[in-house]
Amino acid sequence: MNTLHYLPLLVGSPEMASGGGATSIAPTLVTFGLVFAIFYFLIIRPQNKKQKETQSMLKALKKGDRVVTIGGIRGTIFSMKDDTVVLKVDDNTKIQFSRSAIAQVLDRKAATESAADEKETAEEK
Repeated sequence: MNTLHYLPLLVGSPEMASGGGATSIAPTLVTFGLVFAIFYFLIIRPQNKKQKETQSMLKALKKGDRVVTIGGIRGTIFSMKDDTVVLKVDDNTKIQFSRSAIAQVLDRKAATESAADEKETAEEK
């Protein structure tokens, strides 16, 4: 038997290569589109949602809120400026942080209680 006779079947004939060029790219594009959609809904969209929630939490900070920093320090907001927050962590200890260092608000009730305490001290004077 002559092996040269089977060579076009092993390598592929020119007629086979020219017919499948345009249709073979469509499944590849569909696959890439599906992968991008999965990444968007599982990674990108939840991250954007969490970032918006964090920004709204930072904008809603008020004096007297009990918070936790990204370093784990817990304290009560003593004063605030545009980009900084001063936390009261003990009776005589205050620490200044960047506003973006606040990770979580623990208690918003403290704000109403501290406002009531400030009114009482102002009335006593």
